[in-house]
Amino acid sequence: MSERKLYSFPLSGNAHRVALFLSFLGLDYDLVQVDLKAGEQKTDAFLQMNPNGKVPVYEDGDDTLYESTAILMYLALKYGADTWLPSDPYGRAVVQKYLNLAGTAVANGPAAARLAKLFGAPVDLDQAYSITADLFSKLETVLGKTAFLESDTPTVADVAIYTYVAHAPEGGFDPSPYPAVIAWINRIEALPGFVPMIKSPIAKVA
Repeated sequence: MSERKLYSFPLSGNAHRVALFLSFLGLDYDLVQVDLKAGEQKTDAFLQMNPNGKVPVYEDGDDTLYESTAILMYLALKYGADTWLPSDPYGRAVVQKYLNLAGTAVANGPAAARLAKLFGAPVDLDQAYSITADLFSKLETVLGKTAFLESDTPTVADVAIYTYVAHAPEGGFDPSPYPAVIAWINRIEALPGFVPMIKSPIAKVA
């Protein structure tokens, strides 16, 4: 058994972020699928790891973390600082900006719309689509200038943003008007170690 363990759910974009980065880093880990429908995330044992009762949870020896972007930063600092996390103050700040974006526009836009379509969550879809369109427009501008997010090489920022943007069609959002974003998605998926998240049967990919 590995000293690293990821508690996940197959359709969780937040969990996929972590699984994707672990794969990019070439790290072995034990995958524990949490049955959300059965409420395993609300058991006492799970709540001791994450009192919010959500996946992902990541264990690395004696370290236990939740919140996907915090896990990504931990992994980048511990295992990928030479390649996935800029060392200069500006580059580090840019990465942090996108980690914050993952918890705001990404969460309230494509992630929220997908949550509504796949799981029937009570989401204002018009608002989610408006946020998603604004997000894609801004990403289109950035990715029209650099191959990755404000960089010529991938960083942990790209990992944080990729999953819900790539799976935006599952929330009913059409990405076809954003060719630079689509090209970036393709570049991420061509990286060594890329692992996909399974697509919902209702997904309509442009």
